[in-house]
Amino acid sequence: MTYDEAIAFWFGRINYEVRSARPGDLKLERMRALLRRLGQPHDQLRLVHVTGTKGKGSTSAMLAAILQAAGYRVGLFTSPHLTHVEERMQVNGVPISRAELTALMEEVAPAVRAMEAETDFPSPTFFEIGTALGFLHFLRRRCDIAVIEVGLGGRFDSTNVCRPLVSVITNVGFDHTAQLGNTLEAIAYQKGGIIKPRVPVVCGVSQEGPREVIRQIAASMNAPLIWVPPALASPTLRPQEGHDPLSRPGLPHGEQVADIPRGLTTNLLGQHQVHNAALAVAAIQCLRDTGMPITDDAVRRGLNQVKWPARIEHVADRPTIILDTAHNVPSAEALVGTLRECFPAAAAKRVVFAVSSDKPVAEILRVLAGYFDHFHFTKYASNPRSVPPDKLATFLAEVAPGKPCAVHPTAIEAWMAARASVANTDLVCITGSVFLAGELRPHLVAPA
Repeated sequence: MTYDEAIAFWFGRINYEVRSARPGDLKLERMRALLRRLGQPHDQLRLVHVTGTKGKGSTSAMLAAILQAAGYRVGLFTSPHLTHVEERMQVNGVPISRAELTALMEEVAPAVRAMEAETDFPSPTFFEIGTALGFLHFLRRRCDIAVIEVGLGGRFDSTNVCRPLVSVITNVGFDHTAQLGNTLEAIAYQKGGIIKPRVPVVCGVSQEGPREVIRQIAASMNAPLIWVPPALASPTLRPQEGHDPLSRPGLPHGEQVADIPRGLTTNLLGQHQVHNAALAVAAIQCLRDTGMPITDDAVRRGLNQVKWPARIEHVADRPTIILDTAHNVPSAEALVGTLRECFPAAAAKRVVFAVSSDKPVAEILRVLAGYFDHFHFTKYASNPRSVPPDKLATFLAEVAPGKPCAVHPTAIEAWMAARASVANTDLVCITGSVFLAGELRPHLVAPA
């Protein structure tokens, strides 16, 4: 098998990143059957499992950076990728090589074909094959530990076959409602599906209803529950006793509030990233309890060296250029809050925007319209779910009448028009989808 044949085989499978999954499509039986044929590689790895509506990728990257700073060989599995599919599985920050991917696909492909020849299961999907490749790669590279980011939801995500040392739920918000449910409690139930019997779970969920759902799942699994309220991440703000539901004395048995040091800092922009850092630190404390030596210095160095491209990534000055992937309301709110905080002197503010059709487009645009002066709507070439730019303009007219916008047939034309329209004191942000960021990042950032 050549590299091109390996990629063709992989991308020839059903891909729910391109075609939205229906609730019945998400099952674990196919994944378990595939891994049985491959020797159960996930059972031979030490893992951390991370989910959440937003922040799960950043938290995963922070965890991997801390563990690497502590001297471990660390696998990191994330999705989707920005520019190259190999980015999804990294060891100590280095993506899997083409040769390694091809060799592993030669192992995986016969197992997939054997399953396709049977009638018990539909064919494994693109993401399921990617998950299997990740587990195999981390095992072959003798990783000391791997950080595994959930792809969608949690309960029925293909990564949820693992038994981790610690589980992390960053938060709960509205996204993927067709698959996960249209209430925060229903979404929390899906996220809480990663909780395993007697495995500690670090949780940053702040809303009372979803928090109670997580609490009940953890109690049913006898899983220790470590809460990380957003206030714990602030360098100065801590909830007064009795003013936060989690500060009350007498938490139920098996629950505690994380002991997070004040004044955490991270290399990533935004106060929301400080909360993600607090979640990572709480998870590290759980790993220490398993006997893994991780010094405070490793925590500090990891947080201050972490890189997570296209998440409010500051790629240039004069003008300020930001690359981001806000594809739901919580992420859009975090983006706007961070830009206000970090770039208060920006004069004119323009945004290049494209997003997938299964996202809450009007609600995202309402948030962005409160900050940006001008919109450049476009679409990306890599995914047919991209909303047509003229339809985006219609949404904007409904939620922010009179807000200036332009429509562009391609992402590069939208970027060039936005860049040509600003002065050195202005700001341009590209956001809305990881597919848009992946298409434009090579035009903004020189290869490493």
